[in-house]
Amino acid sequence: MKPPARSVVVSLLCAVGALVLAACGTQHAGAAGAGGTASATPARWQTYAPTDVRAARLAADGRTLTLTPTVPNVEGSGSPCYRNLKAVVTSTSDRTVWVQVTYETGGVPDCVARERTATVRTRLPAPLGKRVLSVDGLRTFTADAATAPDLRLCGELGCHPAPTGCTPASYDQAVAALDVPNHTSRGEEHCDGKWLVFDVSSLVGPACPKGAAPGCGASIGDRWFFRAEKSGWKPIARGVKGGCTDVHRIEPAFPAALCADLPPLRK
Repeated sequence: MKPPARSVVVSLLCAVGALVLAACGTQHAGAAGAGGTASATPARWQTYAPTDVRAARLAADGRTLTLTPTVPNVEGSGSPCYRNLKAVVTSTSDRTVWVQVTYETGGVPDCVARERTATVRTRLPAPLGKRVLSVDGLRTFTADAATAPDLRLCGELGCHPAPTGCTPASYDQAVAALDVPNHTSRGEEHCDGKWLVFDVSSLVGPACPKGAAPGCGASIGDRWFFRAEKSGWKPIARGVKGGCTDVHRIEPAFPAALCADLPPLRK
């Protein structure tokens, strides 16, 4: 018996979609299945993007790029768990080079949710230079201040965060280094370039206009003390007591001039 015409059309579309990434969209490995284990009877190979890219290296020519993405592991037979691993430059600008890494998986019953790393190489159309490298929107790398041939992995604040100092951008970096909720606000800063202290206030009430109802606008306060390091402001102490009591228990060198007059905070 011949399959219905509609089934034939669907099968053809899926077959085409496996060849063109944009047709079905890039999927991230491990997304399918609540248990994370691949199907014992996979229907077909499908295109995925890695869940992470661990490292990037750039050859002396400034164009030959080697990436270390995560890929599915295999258990049992030793059959390949993925195929067609490739890295493709998708776009460039005067500031960024975008690269997309993909592979196919789903065709081997022994594939499991565990991952390992692999390497894939591509050639940039021009030397990376001072531009940053963005890989699958997962990681950003730069050659600036890196130890060749490795590229430096950029952090949440970008590849060139504001240096420590008594500036608003530097204070934003200090807040980002704290384990505090989003939309945390900071109070007045006391800073001398090497040491920093400020209070933060985090909302804990319901999401509603301040003062609109009992409990709206409720917040908790904390005081954080920092020391300047090469990587940015490093938090060294916290507390709610007045003066320098909280920080001097941990770091006696913190300047009294920055904390002696601080009032206690209400919890």
